Amino acid sequence: MQPATLCYLVRGDEILLIRKKRGLGEGKLVGPGGKVEDGETPRDAAVREVEEEVRVSVENPTKVGEFEFVFGTESEMFVHVFRAEEFSGKPQETDEADPRWFDVADMPYDEMWEDDRLWMPYLLSGETFSGWFRFDSDGDEVLEEELETGVTF
Repeated sequence: MQPATLCYLVRGDEILLIRKKRGLGEGKLVGPGGKVEDGETPRDAAVREVEEEVRVSVENPTKVGEFEFVFGTESEMFVHVFRAEEFSGKPQETDEADPRWFDVADMPYDEMWEDDRLWMPYLLSGETFSGWFRFDSDGDEVLEEELETGVTF
């Protein structure tokens, strides 16, 4: 199972989402993130991925969640989710991502992974969570899910 990260930048009542240009989730709105490389901590990977994808330097990201993605019967990814309110630089479009700020009161869930609407409210409120999501083999529909809040990391 591939370890990966997501890192959501939050400023006031806004959250930074990217439109993925390639790879898993291409075309969807997601948080910056990607695979954890050998010898790298999830936190270090989150910081690196934000820099690579949107050219923003993240300081002091906080781990707020983790979940496992299963597609069909195959466990694909274990994702460490971070939230950051301290960062510098203006988000820039890259080959991987087109970043845009969204009002948290009007989240574009219809353009995101189906499971995001289940755990994103916890990320936005600062509550921790842990989950497991089984999608159909195409990744279009959540078939089963488990979600626990108030976990300690």
